[in-house]
Amino acid sequence: MTTAPVTVTLRPVLASDLDRFFTLMRDPEAARMAAFTPEDPADRARFDAHWSRVLASDDVNRTVLADGAVVGHAAVYGPPGEREVTYWIDRAYWGRGVATAVLRALLDLVPERPLHARAAADNAGSVRVLEKCGFTVTGHDRGWAHGRGAETDEVLLTLRD
Repeated sequence: MTTAPVTVTLRPVLASDLDRFFTLMRDPEAARMAAFTPEDPADRARFDAHWSRVLASDDVNRTVLADGAVVGHAAVYGPPGEREVTYWIDRAYWGRGVATAVLRALLDLVPERPLHARAAADNAGSVRVLEKCGFTVTGHDRGWAHGRGAETDEVLLTLRD
């Protein structure tokens, strides 16, 4: 099956995007794949408090649009020298190049290096996206993953140039 190309853009997060983000975070299959998620993705008060802090910070937060529709979010956050990238893409867009396009656009927006990333070790799609964008595996960790309700192996990646 061939799917039509998708036009991917990033824009600043709007308050009106948050309902969509909340819906995306509650997808059980996506949460399992992401693994390291909020403890209770159905807790709207905690979600709203988290996004209130996020939007008040100096971090780079963007809404992901695919063909004009909100399909996720992406960010660079953390203190200088330890900044990490993160992204969440609607499962309906997995395998269509959206995450790779998003990460490339985010890296163009934030030229600072090094940047770091983490992914569940068995999340081959996310690891592949990060590696296609120049990240290399620099370590491994294991931690509690709320999205799986279990200790989960994690890959640590770094983008140096």
